[in-house]
Amino acid sequence: LAATDIPPDGPASNETFIAVAKASRASVVNISSTREPDERSERSPFPFFDDPFFRRFFGDEFERRFKPPQERREQGLGSGVIVRRDGYIVTNNHVVESADKIQVLLSDQRKFTARLVGRDPKTDIAVIKIDATDLPVLPWGNSDMLQVGEMVMAVGNPFGLNQTVTLGIISAVGRANMGIVDYEDFIQTDAAINPGNSGGALVNLKGQLIGINTAIFTRSGGYMGIGFAIPANMVKTVMDSLIKHGKVVRGWLGVAIQEVTPELADQFDAPSNKGALISDVVEESPASKAQFKRGDIITAYNGTTVQDPTHLRTLVAETAPGRTVRVTVFRDKRERVLRVTIGELPKDLQVARPSPGTARGDHALAGVTVENLRPDESRRPGRKLTGVRVTVVEPGSSAERAGLRAGDILREINRKPVRSVDDFERLTARLKPKKPVLLLLTRGNATIFLSITPT
Repeated sequence: LAATDIPPDGPASNETFIAVAKASRASVVNISSTREPDERSERSPFPFFDDPFFRRFFGDEFERRFKPPQERREQGLGSGVIVRRDGYIVTNNHVVESADKIQVLLSDQRKFTARLVGRDPKTDIAVIKIDATDLPVLPWGNSDMLQVGEMVMAVGNPFGLNQTVTLGIISAVGRANMGIVDYEDFIQTDAAINPGNSGGALVNLKGQLIGINTAIFTRSGGYMGIGFAIPANMVKTVMDSLIKHGKVVRGWLGVAIQEVTPELADQFDAPSNKGALISDVVEESPASKAQFKRGDIITAYNGTTVQDPTHLRTLVAETAPGRTVRVTVFRDKRERVLRVTIGELPKDLQVARPSPGTARGDHALAGVTVENLRPDESRRPGRKLTGVRVTVVEPGSSAERAGLRAGDILREINRKPVRSVDDFERLTARLKPKKPVLLLLTRGNATIFLSITPT
């Protein structure tokens, strides 16, 4: 069935559902991946249990009770979507990442051995290929145009039950900070998704592919009304890069960013807490060359309003290196537009005890103790780090409640540099009771702002 056979926009009917289901099922495949055992492999004999998301949410009790013999081959089941007529198939990385052999079963019951084209753990996308032609494909939908409440179908092979179709709505878009993958911009749906659906299609009622099903939220191991899909626009960008380069080439701006909390928005006189606050700019990066500054709040990226740091990170990553974009920043109580040529994300990107001092009084930093940095601690790739190390944060203090931690490197107090314990004591002595304090910290490889309000 061709996409043109699907009824145009209008009230959904049985004919619409049937047409979309037929078109989608023809393009969704069953993927069986196997791996030869090693001395450490002990998995469940139930194939669907090898879906990592099922294992994550189900727990270990089932596995402990049903450990297979060590010589058993590991096997996992999942789904995939044919995206090109010449045999290219998109699925989840976790379906094929450790497979020695990948078998594909088409809707017409033909079987093929697939080869891995490339995979991207950061988005949980993988591309495989079979030697076949004239395969049925679904047209791509524009996932940026999705609306909450829109009806969708999920197609896959839950628990090995081939060509299963479920119906639901889009529950939310732009879901991030789920801790599933590095780059998250999930579509949330209540269309039933179960183990084995991973890598299957999420389609709209126009018969367009709008997402790849990737994860479920469950406390029992089965469907609980919450499933997540990777948006089609992200999938296509990753897929094209994997096919062309064998890897994903991501854009890079060269800034450390953090959330704009209400407290930080107040400190920077920002009109809202939307956007991403720049806490550091990498030397010789695209952002450095374009004159971005620490304390800028990025509010728009190439015409798209930036909601939060995760949103900005995804927008930048999807930008082709070498492309010049317009970025709107809020600086010194007004907006400015900067033009920056995006670079390629480096492979191993890193930002680039002594006498103690204690802040005393009734201000925001009361009860905080610091010490000077050792010479070896102040040396960082490409620059010298200045500041003092926080050694003690008094329990129950305003600083502790705001999130200051022992081990943080304190670099600025109210935009004034802190180079030594003497600087720390001098600046904290000037702090007023009940007045918020803005700190610049380095924590691990990250540089962040922290606002502390005394209570």
